[in-house]
Amino acid sequence: MAQPTKRMPYVRLGTSGLKVSRIILGCMSYGSPEWQAWVLGEEESFRHIKAAYDLGIQTFDTANTYSNGLSEVILGKAIKKYNLPCDEIVVMTKLWFAVGRTPSEVNWSGGDDERGYVNHLSCKHIFESVKHSLDRLQLDYFDVLQCSAQTTHNLTPFISMQNHYSLLYREEEREMMPTLKVHFGVGSIPWSPLACGILTRPYGEETIRANTDGFAQGYGGVGTKEIVARVEVLAKKKGVSMAQTALACMLTKDVVSAPIIGTTSLEKLQDLVKALDVKLTEDEVEPLEEPYTPRSIFGHM
Repeated sequence: MAQPTKRMPYVRLGTSGLKVSRIILGCMSYGSPEWQAWVLGEEESFRHIKAAYDLGIQTFDTANTYSNGLSEVILGKAIKKYNLPCDEIVVMTKLWFAVGRTPSEVNWSGGDDERGYVNHLSCKHIFESVKHSLDRLQLDYFDVLQCSAQTTHNLTPFISMQNHYSLLYREEEREMMPTLKVHFGVGSIPWSPLACGILTRPYGEETIRANTDGFAQGYGGVGTKEIVARVEVLAKKKGVSMAQTALACMLTKDVVSAPIIGTTSLEKLQDLVKALDVKLTEDEVEPLEEPYTPRSIFGHM
């Protein structure tokens, strides 16, 4: 049986009894490059999942729509391949978006009804999505079912919320973050805490994802360049990477249970986990946040 080789702190997810690793591995990067050019194939994905577990990450976040189901398939195969104990790991998946019938479909931009997809949060879709996700994961159960959007029937209380939150996108701080933990007992597990990698390298440095992921363009605007520059300066001062610095900033937020990280590099995965050892003071965080200016809402359904 595989055994983690590095201690990882665990935190309670909201007011639920479930504990998750302080850093969560996001599995959007694992699937098929036909879906997104920067996505890794099966064998390389296996190595990443195993490396994450060996680093102490025992919480894995995927979705049925990632690579149109292939991300779930790969995660399930990795769990079996490396004999990861189901009673010691946490598997989180999502529903709402349609799962495409071909590998290259990206179903985030509407038009599902015209193409004949069943989606969203109907009773039929929820039951079918859960069944298909379990089949793809080859599991009897998963631990957290998330919806990428919600309807206003308030049938089941939430224990967690995936907020779009980073140094380059802080619109959630106005209303959402102050109410989640105090009023609803909901734990925040932010996605894109590194802003599609923009916070991990000097401003303007190009990567495959930077050149092909249109979502990353939403982070442009007033303040972005200065924030990235200040992250770089602080990282050099502390002798750590920019990625560790930006992630450590998220870890200072009381409402954040565990940020979700995703990477296509084993070296960067190992680097990110070291953010747990980077301690930032309020005086260090404040200059990173100071240049931020409100921006248009994006990334939410």
